Amino acid sequence: MAKTSDYGLGEFTYPRGWFMVARSQDLQSGVMSVRYFGEDMVIYRGQSGKAYMVEAYCPHMGTHLGLNKTSYIVKDSTHIEGDNIRCPYHGWRFGPDGRCNQIAYSPVSPPKAAVLRRWQIVERAGCLWAWYDPEGGEPDYELPAFENYGAPHWVNWELRHLGDMDCHPQEVVDNIADKAHLEPVHGSLAMVSFENEFAGHTVRQILSAGHRTLAADGGEPMTNDTWYTGPGILQSVMIGANPSHMLIAHTPIDDGRLRVWYGLLVKVASAEPTAEDIAVARSYEDAGVDAFAQDFEIWANKRACVNPMMVRGDGPFDKVRIWYRQFYNPRAQAEAFQKRVDGRYTTRGTKTAPWDSAA
Repeated sequence: MAKTSDYGLGEFTYPRGWFMVARSQDLQSGVMSVRYFGEDMVIYRGQSGKAYMVEAYCPHMGTHLGLNKTSYIVKDSTHIEGDNIRCPYHGWRFGPDGRCNQIAYSPVSPPKAAVLRRWQIVERAGCLWAWYDPEGGEPDYELPAFENYGAPHWVNWELRHLGDMDCHPQEVVDNIADKAHLEPVHGSLAMVSFENEFAGHTVRQILSAGHRTLAADGGEPMTNDTWYTGPGILQSVMIGANPSHMLIAHTPIDDGRLRVWYGLLVKVASAEPTAEDIAVARSYEDAGVDAFAQDFEIWANKRACVNPMMVRGDGPFDKVRIWYRQFYNPRAQAEAFQKRVDGRYTTRGTKTAPWDSAA
């Protein structure tokens, strides 16, 4: 699969932004070993309940902090001590700030260079989210609130880890502008409108169309409002008998390799969802996973599309790719990319009517 440099995205290999790194349920206690952005990391939950993510290797002698089951530090349950993590090899202890704060066997203070790189973690909506910035800066946009999660009348999602895929995230993000795939892949019918709106670090797709199974036999067209907040968090709200709120999160593991999760919140009549409500919500979630699997299969088996051969009716792929570049370049350049695309674009028809824009 093609790499970031093949797409000409910018000077950074991985994009700046908020990314999902685990489900809350995956980190009950102990240490979780992960790999993202071309680096080995560990996520651990301190005894306060707060989650932390740090680089995987101890600066003392390069020991992996997570991949150990036999050290007595692990067996004696001192691997996590308060909100500190202890190396299973020599017992060096590192605090929530990443600095070594104890070397039990040495009379000297820990070296100032004994510091683990760390990433800001926020736990929200059943997920662990990390801020990644190759420049090392603080977040320049807010993590979404996911306000329907835990709200009355809403059944919370059961997040599905859909697996890892050899695919550059550019191919996934392109989907936000891809009008023409909706009929052959997903079964959309009698499309009324398809629009994209670019605004700073967000890009939106507003779709109104029928569907082969969800709105068949002359039923009213469905409306879907779908948007990216930054490069790795996709949400979509569908209006219907049971309104739903979808999450698709994808996170780079290595250059050209992704990890993907899916979840669906479903609105029901009861303020406190009943067992029957939850069953209905799970059936919607299963159907949503099946629909997303249609995209997943294509991404997993296509060659890289470095230069789309755009034709009338495709959708504004070129605008999406300009928007996406803001995350692969220094944040000082972000506004310049945004100004090139900010506005609303309407893609009309599939045969004869051109797509045009109204900013």
